[in-house]
Amino acid sequence: MGASGIGGTGTAHAAAPHDAPGKPDGGPRPAHFHGTRQLLIPELLLLPDGPVRDRAVLVEGGKFRAIGPAEQLITAHRDLRPVRLDGHLLMPGFVDAHHHLTQSFGKAQSFGQPSEIFKTIWEPLEHALDEETAYLSAKLAALDALRGGFTTVADAGTRAPVDVAAVAKGTEEAGIRCVLSKIVSDGQGGPAHLARWDKHPLIHPSLAIAVPENATASVIKNTAELCADAGTVLQIHVNEHLASVERSLKSVGRRPVDYLHHIGALGPHVLGAHATLLTPAEMRMLADSGAAISYNPVASAWKGNAVAQATMLAALGVRFGLGTDGTRGDGFRLLDAAESAQRLTVGLATGDSVCGAGRLWLEHATSRSADALGLGRVTGEIAVGKAADYLLVDINVPELTPSYDLQWELVRLANRDLITAVVVGGRLRLWEGWPTDWDARALVERAAKVGPEVVRKAQIQRVEPR
Repeated sequence: MGASGIGGTGTAHAAAPHDAPGKPDGGPRPAHFHGTRQLLIPELLLLPDGPVRDRAVLVEGGKFRAIGPAEQLITAHRDLRPVRLDGHLLMPGFVDAHHHLTQSFGKAQSFGQPSEIFKTIWEPLEHALDEETAYLSAKLAALDALRGGFTTVADAGTRAPVDVAAVAKGTEEAGIRCVLSKIVSDGQGGPAHLARWDKHPLIHPSLAIAVPENATASVIKNTAELCADAGTVLQIHVNEHLASVERSLKSVGRRPVDYLHHIGALGPHVLGAHATLLTPAEMRMLADSGAAISYNPVASAWKGNAVAQATMLAALGVRFGLGTDGTRGDGFRLLDAAESAQRLTVGLATGDSVCGAGRLWLEHATSRSADALGLGRVTGEIAVGKAADYLLVDINVPELTPSYDLQWELVRLANRDLITAVVVGGRLRLWEGWPTDWDARALVERAAKVGPEVVRKAQIQRVEPR
């Protein structure tokens, strides 16, 4: 794999890597994914019940229109030339349930820092952005996510003093599906934001309040009701680390999840980020209310002081997806981190050698993540009527040979280098890590120049232990 397919310039269509090294004659090529209709026959197809052979999918108008035995679909669609994808797995794209797209210029600044770094790094960084740099940051983050196999990202809301259209422009040009939040802690602008992006093919509007104590109880409750009526989610950071829990106790007299429950705002329309420090009572509140959380294991490792009890939440029926928190954009490494964090914090102490198994983590990175974002009817699995958001993964590789339990192996052994193609809404977005229809190299070069300038302007306050 690697970066052999490099995009062209501007909006011109770049030369696709039709003769990429290492590809067998007759293997998949970018041209196979053009057009509005394709009949795809992968070696393995990852369906909700697990991987299967000898199945085909019909993609038409950006959606999966038929799924069934390969010979049956070939017979039913004789007007289409079947695209055989030998040696490849076709699987749902990953869904990032928690991201900060306008923080990509400073993510490496978070290494080795104390847990509550939003005051010292993220707020100064985002406040230093303008329309152009916010757009560049979002597009760079979207490209990183696509390279890691994410076909959907949920942006938790930017503090940058810009119109969120800059973020939308970056993600739309990159070609990723985005749950786009607007922070409405002052109670203003929510309805207009939801209406602005209504029925957009890739942008799904959402509202956000950074933390509960940033808004009054009436604003939080009204915003939650607005999201419920609109069929979207209210994104809000809850119980992330000890400092945030104590700040909430001092300001409103309750822990974040308990406070949301107390004011009547907790419900299926709420997506709480992190939730690493939950009491048993708060877990029960989440389960009973139907609220969802984003489990962000890499963020816990990089800057947290706890790991969300994901296997316990799964046992209690709490809805949750997996999120990167803008750390790194490799979906397979996120799977590994999610399972490993549970094994190290819970499994070893209890003798749980399974820790949910491979299938659980794949589900929570795809279909259950989509559900947590309110997009369960849109994406997250290979199913008729859902968006054709999928990955083509090379399984004819040493990492996955021999194969006995592919779902476990994807969690433990796979990485983004194995992703041949990323497709969103039926459209090929990346081939071997790079777009074929826009110049991603130019974006990276521009970000390498602009990013450090933004960081210098922000005057980030890093803690440098002696």
